[in-house]
Amino acid sequence: MNEAYSTAFLLLFVGMITVFIILAMVTIAGKLIIFTVNKYVPEVENENLKKGKDSVVINSKKLSAIVAAVDILTNGRARIDKIEKSTN
Repeated sequence: MNEAYSTAFLLLFVGMITVFIILAMVTIAGKLIIFTVNKYVPEVENENLKKGKDSVVINSKKLSAIVAAVDILTNGRARIDKIEKSTN
């Protein structure tokens, strides 16, 4: 019986170490990809800024609904600084 517990704990330990190593490798690979992309890929400029359309008019009812939703979801800890139209 004692040998069964020993084998079980050994398998548990090896499995946990394996999962930790794989997660660490995924994290490091993700950070490396992000660093590489940010360093070597140029940032795409917004076409609206080139044309001089840097401000978009938002309906006041929609704006107040967005502000109220953010206030409720964050319990008043967040604030909206800027609203941009999505290009998707």
